Amino acid sequence: MENVLEIKNLSKKYENFTLKNINLKLQKGTIMGIIGENGAGKSTTIKAILNIINKDQGEIKIFGKDYQANEKEIKEQIGVVLDDSFLSEYLNPTDINKIMKNFYQNWDEGLYFGYIEKFQLPKNKIAKEFSSGMKMKLKIATAISHHPKLLILDEPTSGLDPVARNEILDIFQDFIQDEENSILISSHITTDLEHIADYITFISEGEIALTKTRDELIEDYGIVKCTKEEFEKIEKKDFVKYKKNRYEYDVLVENKKEFKNKYDIEIIDKPTIEDIMLLYIKGEN
Repeated sequence: MENVLEIKNLSKKYENFTLKNINLKLQKGTIMGIIGENGAGKSTTIKAILNIINKDQGEIKIFGKDYQANEKEIKEQIGVVLDDSFLSEYLNPTDINKIMKNFYQNWDEGLYFGYIEKFQLPKNKIAKEFSSGMKMKLKIATAISHHPKLLILDEPTSGLDPVARNEILDIFQDFIQDEENSILISSHITTDLEHIADYITFISEGEIALTKTRDELIEDYGIVKCTKEEFEKIEKKDFVKYKKNRYEYDVLVENKKEFKNKYDIEIIDKPTIEDIMLLYIKGEN
């Protein structure tokens, strides 16, 4: 399957943080969710992809082309929602339409105002007077209305109530229905990603801890609940991380069926993506 985004050995060093050798591929027609604790490197990765920050090393290709060398051409085909940047808050949706139709060759005024109406956003009210949820809806409407092939989203459902979040997630799923469009989405709301993501990439302390399909994480992984005596019988190669609780151990395993065949331990819970992430962060090797 064709890759719309390829990252090889991306690194960026700051005084108190280093993004280290990030390797990532996003296939056409799929959604990849990036998860991780605050400060793990999610936003740094996205800003490097968009050439907002200069990378120290590595290669980034979008649609098979180097982003820096083909920036103008590529920007015509991507939509972006960042948590901390947008047009002036003193513009209203009508003003934004006037600006954007001069920026993008494929700007679709009808599609844009269709989203403005769907999201119940007042056309002539300035964005500064919008709630945080309304501002995010405006960003998404703006990002998607020039028919991009790739959406790059940083915390797009942050600040939205559950009804609005589901509305946005439905739009993202519609966006990839023809299997021509793709989405890279960073979110701390892992339940959203469980609904829409095909792949999950977990970044921890500036490095990729894992990249798996959503189904692999939810169906194959397991959290074993066991006593100290049972834990001491488990070989290190048979678990990923463990956490000692007051009365029992939580042990993260990659393949719960194989584990159950090897060990006589009855309780193996089906984890959420958040469960897996927390055990990676707080658990021990």
